[in-house]
Amino acid sequence: MTNEDLLHFKQRLETMKASIDAGVERTLDALNDQTGNIPDPNDRASMEADLSFELRLRARDRKLGAKVEAALQRISNGTFGICSMCGQEISRQRLEARPVTELCIDCKTRQEKREKEQGR
Repeated sequence: MTNEDLLHFKQRLETMKASIDAGVERTLDALNDQTGNIPDPNDRASMEADLSFELRLRARDRKLGAKVEAALQRISNGTFGICSMCGQEISRQRLEARPVTELCIDCKTRQEKREKEQGR
């Protein structure tokens, strides 16, 4: 992988990280702006459903954020774009589609097949 490629993916990952951080800030702002006294039960239920949905999104983003950090670390230590299972280079197309990936498409396919067979 060329230095240009690494720079490209580093910028993409940093953009992803910034987007995740901005989502966290929006959620915190929304939580702080909500008033605690909502007398109408329907309004309260709607607000709580929205909050629950928002918190599920943030939990998903937290997991993605950890993967982004790990990918940035792999760029730093020179292992980005190398499959952690077989040691082969991960195709650029796969990295473009999922820059946080640690597995080449063949290893990921095998992993998913094993998980399906084990009933996970």
